[in-house]
Amino acid sequence: MFVASNKALYLLPLVLLSLVLGISGGWIRLGSLVVPISEAGVYHGLIMTGGFLGTLISIERAMIMEKKTWLIIPLLTGASLIPFFLGIDEIGLFLLMAGSLGLSLIMHLQSLKHPKFHTALLYAGAVSWFIGNYMSWHTGLIAAGSTWWIGFLLFTIVGERLELSQFLPVPSWSKQALKLLLALFAIGLAIPFHSWGNEIMGLSTLLISAWLLVFDMAKVISKKSGQFRYIGIGLRVGYVWLGIHGLILVGMESHALYYDLMVHTFFLGFTFSMIWAHSPIIFPTIFGIRETPFHPILWVTWVGFQVTLAARIGMSLLGQFELRKIFGVTNGYLILLQFVLMAGIVFFKIFQSKKGKGPSNSSHSGELKNNSLLSSHA
Repeated sequence: MFVASNKALYLLPLVLLSLVLGISGGWIRLGSLVVPISEAGVYHGLIMTGGFLGTLISIERAMIMEKKTWLIIPLLTGASLIPFFLGIDEIGLFLLMAGSLGLSLIMHLQSLKHPKFHTALLYAGAVSWFIGNYMSWHTGLIAAGSTWWIGFLLFTIVGERLELSQFLPVPSWSKQALKLLLALFAIGLAIPFHSWGNEIMGLSTLLISAWLLVFDMAKVISKKSGQFRYIGIGLRVGYVWLGIHGLILVGMESHALYYDLMVHTFFLGFTFSMIWAHSPIIFPTIFGIRETPFHPILWVTWVGFQVTLAARIGMSLLGQFELRKIFGVTNGYLILLQFVLMAGIVFFKIFQSKKGKGPSNSSHSGELKNNSLLSSHA
């Protein structure tokens, strides 16, 4: 059942609206007016990265703090959707800067409490988000913040993976190698993108993806069954997308759709694969629901998402713009369908539990809690 005291539930409408409006903007940028809201197309990147992804991560971080007044931070980032919808980008960016600065403060406090490398990496991710938002505001160009947003999510995700893998027997030399790769990526962020920045970022992300494929615990859990297998395979496919993103950064700069390929192999291929892999855990953990939103039917839309995204990227590489639009729009629908299915699964399990036809999945959710992308020590 839902935990009524979970104040984060009140932020869920902002998260979902950001997702819907962000996807609608993606359709517009593909040339399809499924939902003809011009502002959604203009602020597509800000809405998806800040209003949706940033708010989700900020909710989780705020929930591990002792005082739930920290939820004001995801409220700020989620509320940025409103001025963007109204075309008032200055206010929207101000809300995102305030929220990302607040997340940086949370991670600063967490780093003081848990002075470990993975915590510092999460801190670096939050700061990168703020820098990206500031760059977009300062330059007036949304794209100016995109590489820093990539840094935000890469540092956050790798930091979480390191946290979860810290007790696995990983060779000490490999940990040092990963630190060097992450430092190399940070250098790439600091260097102008079209000088050497993109090549350095691309090489480092390619090698980081290889490191995750070899040393991350996903390799172990993907060999298990049921929900564990869904998580493990999803993670490993995401790491492959990260590697493809790196290859595009290094070798595709002359392509007409270079920016589109670079952005969507990361934010859709890598980041959404992480979301799908951890969807059975993220939402119970953040929003206080006991039933895990997992059922084998999710494999259908998961495979559909991966296939249509791969087709979209392939058509972009080949310059087949009409097919690119078709696969891109379909990919957006599958993202929405995946969330609808997960919500349906949760409500069905709640109904079954109330009717006494099946046990709640609360114990199974707790068993899997340590596999969460967004879990953290309090």
